[in-house]
Amino acid sequence: MAKPLLPDGLWAVIAPLLPPEPAKPKGGRPRTSDRAALTGILFVLRSGTPWELLPREMGCGSGMTCWRRLRDWQKAGVWDRLQQALLDRLGRQNGIDFSRASLDSASIAAKRGARRRARTRPIAASRARSATSSPMRRASLSR
Repeated sequence: MAKPLLPDGLWAVIAPLLPPEPAKPKGGRPRTSDRAALTGILFVLRSGTPWELLPREMGCGSGMTCWRRLRDWQKAGVWDRLQQALLDRLGRQNGIDFSRASLDSASIAAKRGARRRARTRPIAASRARSATSSPMRRASLSR
């Protein structure tokens, strides 16, 4: 049997981070469950299948439904909270190997009192006068 895309243990971590279902005062069709939508999202992202080709047999709703849920959860900050929750969980289990970590210096502010870099001199030559704007050229064109 194939390994599930969204095991119960992972779903238990994710479910509390998801926003509540919005109210539908006019009724409408039943909403695809969050777990089914997330399974569809994971399938598309993992397989590279286009959203519109998400197999209906998976029971995840349509590809557009999954895409909209992905968009809405991004706006709600779900993915940032999920990353923090999973990193906290790994940290408590000593599951992060910092010997392979790297740091991008572009995201670190310079210490106070650091020397400022010298101004970069332009490397292009200064522009010469245009031949079309010279007084002699204008005079010859006006004849």
